[in-house]
Amino acid sequence: MQRSLFSLGKERGTPMTRALDVARMRARVSELLAEYRIPSAVIGVLRDGEITDFAVGVKNISTREPARTDTIYQCGSVSKTWTALAFMRLVDEGKVALDEPVRTYLPDFRVADPDVSAKVTSRHLLNHTNGIEESFGDPGEGDDVYERMVANIAGASQVHPLGRTHGYSAALGYAILARIMEVIDGKGWDDIMKDRLFDPLGLTSTTSRHEHADQNRAATGYLIRSLEEGPILSPLDHLPRSFGPGGNVNTTARELLTMAYVFLNEGKAPNGTRIVSPGIIREMMESRVPVPDPYMFGPEWALGLIACDWHGQTVYAHDGSAVSQSARLRILPESNIAISMLANAGPRDSFYRKVFNEILADLGAVTIPDLPEPDPTLALDLSRYEGSYERPGTRYDVAAEHGKLHLRFTLNPMEAQLLNRPQQLDYELLPISETHFLMPSDDPLEDPQTVAIYDFKNGAAQYLHINCRVSPRVNEEDATMHVMAVSTISDIDGFWDSLKVAYGQLPKGAKWTLAVSSTDGTKAVNVIVHDSIDGVRSFFEDQAGAFATTEYFEADAANAVGLPAT
Repeated sequence: MQRSLFSLGKERGTPMTRALDVARMRARVSELLAEYRIPSAVIGVLRDGEITDFAVGVKNISTREPARTDTIYQCGSVSKTWTALAFMRLVDEGKVALDEPVRTYLPDFRVADPDVSAKVTSRHLLNHTNGIEESFGDPGEGDDVYERMVANIAGASQVHPLGRTHGYSAALGYAILARIMEVIDGKGWDDIMKDRLFDPLGLTSTTSRHEHADQNRAATGYLIRSLEEGPILSPLDHLPRSFGPGGNVNTTARELLTMAYVFLNEGKAPNGTRIVSPGIIREMMESRVPVPDPYMFGPEWALGLIACDWHGQTVYAHDGSAVSQSARLRILPESNIAISMLANAGPRDSFYRKVFNEILADLGAVTIPDLPEPDPTLALDLSRYEGSYERPGTRYDVAAEHGKLHLRFTLNPMEAQLLNRPQQLDYELLPISETHFLMPSDDPLEDPQTVAIYDFKNGAAQYLHINCRVSPRVNEEDATMHVMAVSTISDIDGFWDSLKVAYGQLPKGAKWTLAVSSTDGTKAVNVIVHDSIDGVRSFFEDQAGAFATTEYFEADAANAVGLPAT
């Protein structure tokens, strides 16, 4: 008789008797925090229904106030697991069906592709196979933010065809789910989360908005630009409201485990409240799609959870980063264990692996597998992978040099400045298989990653998958015109704020090669490579037209290179 992993977890968890050595782990985490220059971390372990948690480090460097087990952190994209669970309560009640088109609940829903407009479902949104570009503009910070996001994507094109591949959606997919929830429940998403999830779970520290968190207990976020410099205060203390369902939940390590408890106990909360039925938990865990890069996070994506393979055991997970804070959640049904970690810097994959592996070893549970080693015997036709791969705001160039494959990544100029890094980064790709590569780094702040380059058509790979995001191959034949946009600025802050948003929404194949301003800020020159002056004018005016008067010229790119030194 077959039994699900869910059932096995309940049956196999109880015999475990090994205890966590909290004093040793606290000392070890303190060592690792110093090594990685992370100010603090709070770690929780749920085992057989009981939670053990401990805090290490300081939640604020200036005040030296220590982190405590009730310190509140931003859990970034782990918010998606919270949102998915709340959404599945509506599924459990029969108010929404996973495989019904989104239009069943949002009749005006529309994107650029009519077929996607008619066929995309909640399941596509939950498992990140919808493929819709994150082209939602600036929907503001008002209570109508998710309604506006849905309205703003009427012209959004596809990164990939519906259901063709997995490609992580940072904000948009779960914002659409939030809007469905609002229409069905007749109230705002923040109220729905409180009424349908936080309160029934008995949570007192978990909120969906930064301003609702208890600021006296909230950790301050930091960036680590170098190990020598150490942590610096982040200029961005929280994500925009548009990221709410996908990134803005604030919580404690213990309360995050209270949510994880529901997955280990057939949908019941620790206080006995039934959150969802056992069938819904099975649906969330067992409805999965393949992830092109199976090594970095896991080989499959379920509904609001990643399904990992740890030495033959299925472990459920989600990670989160809120610019200057990070979160990790791992749920081990076969051991009846869940582990959470919240930190006010990061994320660093090697830090999480070291901490969790020591805890898991202490408990006698399965540990995290290492990334695979390159296979030096593989003889690949490197030309099949060469090319440019791009999604809005992100571009990767893959090229063969001296028999080795290289990936070049162009950082957003503002991100490069913020992190004190060069705008162009270069990595060698070491083959693991015909479609997978290890990407090591010489930077002590970067851990090795894996990359998938796959889906070959006419001898060329069509997609690059890294950090769960997918970027399609770019046909750059049409993007040949250098257009110079010369602006007289009427609102300096508005103009540059709008360009920050615009950079992440470049049309496919376009490149932004220059953005400079006069010393007084009233004049600016931007150079964008696209298919026509009209194409650049339309894009630029949509984004920044309200803040400047701009003239557009075709630039002579041939004369812009090779100039003699002066």
